[in-house]
Amino acid sequence: MNFKVTILGSSSASPTTNRFQTAHVVNIHERLFLIDCGEGSQIQMMRNNISLARINHIFITHLHGDHIFGLYGLLSTLNLDNRKHEIHIYGFSMLEHILNDFLKYFGSEFRYEIIFHAINVRQHKLIYEDKNITVETIPLKHRVPCCGYLFREKYPELNIRKEMIKRYRLSLAEIARIKEGCDLMYGDGSIIPNKELAYMPYTPRSYAFCSDTEYSKKVINIVKDVDLLYHEATFAHELLKMAKQTGHSTTVQAAEIAKQANVKKLIIGHFSSRYKNLNPLLDEARSVFPETYLAQENDVFDIELEKFK
Repeated sequence: MNFKVTILGSSSASPTTNRFQTAHVVNIHERLFLIDCGEGSQIQMMRNNISLARINHIFITHLHGDHIFGLYGLLSTLNLDNRKHEIHIYGFSMLEHILNDFLKYFGSEFRYEIIFHAINVRQHKLIYEDKNITVETIPLKHRVPCCGYLFREKYPELNIRKEMIKRYRLSLAEIARIKEGCDLMYGDGSIIPNKELAYMPYTPRSYAFCSDTEYSKKVINIVKDVDLLYHEATFAHELLKMAKQTGHSTTVQAAEIAKQANVKKLIIGHFSSRYKNLNPLLDEARSVFPETYLAQENDVFDIELEKFK
């Protein structure tokens, strides 16, 4: 069961000759979710053999161009590809007005429906759920309304220990209840605890995407213990003053969030175009949080299953 993140773009305001603007594709159980859609996103998806037709949910963090300018082209291409089924877009309420203006001039012949979901970027709230995952908002601190997104797998159904079926002569109804978490109860009042009868096949995985933001301690509790955290690190720490003025974070600040939140792995990205060599940024972050990695175009971060028996 896949849970992996593909980096489509890692640059901040301006693209460079080898870095596109922000966009990630999250593959969870072969369902694809797009986070932000900077310029060049659809080209990058094609390069990574990611089917545009399989993108049904797009999560936009905020209304700066480097996070949404690729959206209009993507929506148009989907129509040219004869898409029929609806697409869902999540974002700050103003995005709906922007999309309506776009559709007024360019969407009159669209064959599919765009369903917009306005979100309150100031609240930590569940905004999407299906049988396998949930998506929650992460309030961020930027120059415009902005939020991140937290993807979590749901807890899987318990696996019954096979030897217990024979030992206790379990019926199908009893097996079903045990897999739901119930203890086994006998008529004489004795109880066999569920933990002796069943086990969780794997630990649910999680990915948090923290887009443009100043250093904010409020993020820590929301992303605590996640498997993979993406946190912007637009500047080296020597430009701390500029980071604060522009509503961004430094490498050290991103690493501090990861350290305090006890995450397993950190990805830093949204790099200023001033940086041609990203290794010094990586070294700076790793001095605080060793399990730090660069978000670089076409990189895939696979969150592996931790299985139990």
